[in-house]
Order: sequence, then C-alpha cells, then structure tokens
Amino acid sequence: MPLTLDTSLAEALGATPAKTLDRAFGMATVGDLLSHYPRRYADPGELTPIRELPIGETVTIVAEVLSSSARAMRNRRGAMADVVIGDGIGKMSLTFFAKNLGAAKWRSEELAVGRRGVFSGKVGEFNGVTQFAHPEYELFDDEDAARRRADARAAVLIPIYPATSSLQTWQIAKFVGRVLDDLSDVPEPLSAEVRAREELLTAREALEQIHRPKTRNDIDPAVRTLRMHEALTLQTALLQQRDAVRSLSATARPAAPGGLLERFDAAMPYTLTPDQQTVGEAVAADLVGSWPMNRLVQGEVGSGKTLVALRAMLQVAESGGQAALIAPTEVLAAQHLRSITKMLGPQLAPLVMPTLLTGQLPAAERRKAALRVASGQSLIVVGTHALLGEKTTFADLGLVVVDEQHRFGVEQREALRAKGSSPHALVLTATPIPRTVAMTVFGDLDTSVIRTMPKGRAGIESFVAPLAEHPGWFNRVWERAAEEIAQGCQVFAVCAAIDTTKKTAEAGETLLQPEGAAGPRWGVVQLDEALATHPTLGGLRRAVLHGRMPSDEKDAVMQAFARGDIDLLLATTVIEVGVDVPNASTMIVLDADRFGVSQLHQLRGRVGRGGVPGLCLLVTEAESGSVARERVDAVAATLDGFQLAEVDLELRGEGDVLGAAQAGVRSSLKLLRVVKDSKLIVRARELAEGILADDPELAANPGLRSAIARRVSDEDRAALAKN
Repeated sequence: MPLTLDTSLAEALGATPAKTLDRAFGMATVGDLLSHYPRRYADPGELTPIRELPIGETVTIVAEVLSSSARAMRNRRGAMADVVIGDGIGKMSLTFFAKNLGAAKWRSEELAVGRRGVFSGKVGEFNGVTQFAHPEYELFDDEDAARRRADARAAVLIPIYPATSSLQTWQIAKFVGRVLDDLSDVPEPLSAEVRAREELLTAREALEQIHRPKTRNDIDPAVRTLRMHEALTLQTALLQQRDAVRSLSATARPAAPGGLLERFDAAMPYTLTPDQQTVGEAVAADLVGSWPMNRLVQGEVGSGKTLVALRAMLQVAESGGQAALIAPTEVLAAQHLRSITKMLGPQLAPLVMPTLLTGQLPAAERRKAALRVASGQSLIVVGTHALLGEKTTFADLGLVVVDEQHRFGVEQREALRAKGSSPHALVLTATPIPRTVAMTVFGDLDTSVIRTMPKGRAGIESFVAPLAEHPGWFNRVWERAAEEIAQGCQVFAVCAAIDTTKKTAEAGETLLQPEGAAGPRWGVVQLDEALATHPTLGGLRRAVLHGRMPSDEKDAVMQAFARGDIDLLLATTVIEVGVDVPNASTMIVLDADRFGVSQLHQLRGRVGRGGVPGLCLLVTEAESGSVARERVDAVAATLDGFQLAEVDLELRGEGDVLGAAQAGVRSSLKLLRVVKDSKLIVRARELAEGILADDPELAANPGLRSAIARRVSDEDRAALAKN
C-alpha cells in the first residue's frame, strides 16, 4: 500500500511499532518518522575510539569482539557472558546476565571473536575498565554473507539515529527503511524553477539520501535541501501569522496636542537617546496604524526600554485605553510600579493611577486594585501572573507590555491579550538576540533595537576571580566589597542556590552543571552564615533576598536596599532583571560558572546604573580551558550584549537559547542551525515573502501549504498567534 507523509504510523508499521515510536519520540505519522534524521553515519569498518567514551552517557559505537566467554555465577543463581570489544587501541567489557549457563553460552557464541557490530548502552566503569552492562547490539553479516555482499556493503553507510534505551538506532533504521520502500510521491515545497536556481534536490531525493546515502557525497545536498525546507516552512508560517495580525482591526490611539504624552515629555529632566527617539517614533506610528502593533524591543540592560514603554502607555491612556505591563517576578513588578510612578511625577500619576496587581497582595488591597482596573479608573496596570486570572478584567485594554518575554510561555501572553479587543502588544527583552535567532523565533514581530545608552552612566569593569588558580583571591573579593561599602556604595552578592544543604534554587531556575561538579558551593543561607563572622562585613548592614520569601518581605528588603538602608544584599537571581539601585557599585557572582552568558550579563547590569562606577567580580572554581570557564571569561571580556549573544549560541547551542518557553515549532528545529545557517535563513525569508506576495493563500503552492500543515500543527499555530 502506497504511503504518504500523513499516513499514520499504526497504518504504516502496525500498532506495536507505532506505540513504541509515539512513546519514545511523540511520533504519529510517516512524516514525523522521516523527519527524525540521523545524527551521524558510521562505516561497517569504522571503529569508535573507546577511550573517548563519556562515562554515564548512553552511546552507540561500532566495534569488534576480542574475547567472549560464559560462566556460572559464584554467589547466586544464574550465569553471565563476559565479552570484550575493542577498536585496536582501547577496549571495553560487555556483561550479559542469563538465567542459566546454556543461555549465557548462546550469547557468548553469538558474540564470537572477530564479529563486528553496532553496540549501544550506558557507559560505565568497573575496576578501571570501561563497561556496557547488558547493551543492545546488532552484528554485521557473518563471514559467508560478508563475502557474498562485500562489494555492496563496502559503500553502505550505517545511519546512527538519536535513540532511547527502549528503541535502538538500528530499530529506527529498519522502520525508516520500511516506510521509504512504500512511500509514494512527496509534495514539493518549492517549484522546479526555484529548486534549480537554489541547486536543491527534490523532496523525495532528499529524504532518500539523508536516510540511505550510497556515499558520503549524498549527505550534504540532502541536508541542505531539508534545511531550506525547514527554514522556508517556518518563515512562511511566521509571515502568515504576521499577516493574520495585520488583517485585524485595531483601535487607533493617537497622541493629542497638550495631552498626557506631550506633558510627560515636557517635564522629562533628560533628553531621549537617539535610539529611544527612533524606537519611540516607530511605536507611536504603530499605535495609530490600522492593525495591532506587534513589536519586539531589544535593549541592553539600562538602555531605557521602560521609558519607551511608558511613553506608549501614556499615548494609549489619552483615549481612555488601559495598558497592562506583566513582569516575571513580584520584586520586578513592584519596582516597575515605583519607577513608573516616579517618572510620571505628582502631576501625571493621579491622572493615570498606576496600580499594582499581584497574587501576594493582601485580599483587601487586591480587591481594591482589581476594582480600579475593571472600572477603567486605573489606566496603567503593573502585575505578575495575577493579571492573567479569570477575575481580572479590564474596561478597555489597549496595550499589553510583556517585560522579559523569555520568562513567559505563549499561553500566558495570550491569556493577557485575550482580555482586550485586538490590543497592541509591545514585547521587551534585555537579552540581546542575534538577528537570525530573532528572525527564526520572533519572525512575526516587528523588531527594534536600543543600542545607545543614556548619558551619565559611569560604566562597568568586569573581572574573573579564578579560585582554581588563585584560591587566595576569595578573601580579596570580600575585602574589595568592604572597600566599596566604606566609600558609601552598596554591594550585591548573588548565589546559584538558596540553601545548598537542601539543594534549593529559585522556582523554575535551570542552573548549568559544569562537568565533574556536584552542585553549587554557595547558597544564600551559607554565605550569610559565613559573612556573619567576617571581621569587616560581619558588622555591616546585611540582608538576604530570594524567591521563597513572602512577597511583602521581598519588597521590603528591596525597598530598604534602594533607600540605602542595606550595605550588602545576598540574593539569588530574583534580582537578575529590572532591579534599579543607582548607588549599587559592585556585583559579586559566586559559582559564576553555574550561570549562562546572558544571565551573567543581566546580573552585571544591576550595577553602574548611576554616577558610581560599576564593578563585577565573577567568582569561579572552573578550570581554565573548560567550557564553564569560557562562559565566565567571555562575559568579563566585553560589555557588548549582542556579541555575548553570539558567544552564548556557540557555547550552548540553539536548543537552549531558543528555550522551551517558545512552544511548538520554534523550539523544535531539526536540521536548521540559526548561526551556521544564517544566510540560508535570510534567503528562505526572501523566498517566503515573494511566495506570499504572489499567493497569500498558497493556492498555487500546495506542497508548501501541506509542509506547513505537517510542520506547524494547530497547536503550533496557536502558539505563534499568542506571540
């Protein structure tokens, strides 16, 4: 029976294999299986270097049997087969347990000396010897078969697929081979003319050559073709979503002469930076457009994104529209409210009544706040996830501002936007995003960048304190902190955990685990105890801040620090974004190798925000030359967040950078690599724009339409729409 990419795996392979593939990888159709591409290819004669196998990881190798024996167990019932495989340089043992000696001998005889095959298992170590315990394996043809098929086998590459403990690579290869044998015509996402111009294969040729290459020369053309299909499908879907937003009607929110925005600008004690002016003009134009604004604003820490957002809020407020700003933490939401109220001043604040709405507010205060929001009395609302609750309603929600978008899932953003009638949306991020990442992840948003920084900032110097080489520098770090405090400044000290004895980190925090490290050395609790006995810092005003504290307590600590009532604040990454204390001069990050590049850059941005020079000390025990140390050294080497974003991509890989919060299509890239394939992505965007300009409904491009339908499910489309 001919198969299509949409045929169910149950129909193509049978119920049992279909269930296995669904359980292992969430596959449902032939197209799902065929987009599970090999991660590498092995030659039947290739032997994998056993000495390089990482302990604790599940790997697949090609090796030769060096010895094989069976014996009864000494101290318990049963038997075992002991097999040694090697690559000519190193060797490892395979251990198979059996019910009786006969079964163990059968295994030993099957794995006869000289046989070669593919072996897969979790790498262990016993008595200094690398070991697989009861691995899965598939042997190559026996000697007679090998002689009969030597010529044919010589050129056949073995695809090695991403596998699981229950589904091995050779089982996946067999399933792939079965569906390829019965696969009918594959729809073409690109016309013959474009394929010829771009030097691409047909879709069928690409699938055949990536899964069953005759030679290694078959692989690259197949990969390039499928990468283009992936990029084109994604870019077309994003552009369709952008066009869908532009088909909606939006309420125009013009600024009026003498209105709130003009009065705010007139009272502003400083001038906007060139980038703030440019982005502000783009936002102002969006707010009077015929479709809802859908704009991403990137800006370095401290570049003034909040000011741009506030000016947009005031423009919306002039027509009686409300603006809702959602922040990821209670601390940040409370600070946003204080900052906005301060910027508005005593003349304008009463006119728009900025209101805080969070889940930790006392019940009576929360009811009052919710009433002000529902009645339209409050035109600027700042909050956390509490804004998403069913009980929170708006009189006329005209603008949604999402701060630090990577902290929110698309469902949460959609829940807020759904509280208005096609409201405008402004997404802010202080995490610089490389151009091709922005194009791949946020391709349906208009993008603006604020690079210039406000005048009057003293700048930041960053240094690594490498304790592996200089353990004595740890004491010097705290002496330096004491010196800054003695000069009237304040100091942050950030830890990767709350309490290392209880292994607690911030809720939702994903800490990096450098190789060989058991866990963070310092928690906030442990640091507080240690500094209590410090000869200088022990007697200074010190406080602790972390996400497990009650909301009112967190806010009280942060306000006290902002007032200058606290000299040294020991905190987790709850202070990563948005916290603004101009008198804070020093940021000390302990276990700095536990944080990502962008996190370290964000943390550093908490100091040097006023006229006081900033100092960032990155304390790490990571060895020189390790990837963990590279991250820390990279942050110390530059203040350019966009340069660091590129480094972040290189060190961490796209999957981590895109993040799970970008649900669906955007975080499930198969072959596409947003840095390496940047030119291809740009070209795919150009092709997608040309195709949609001539054929918005893709009526004349059924292959592309069906590719999008397979690649971008209804759920994924909903995810795209929610951005």
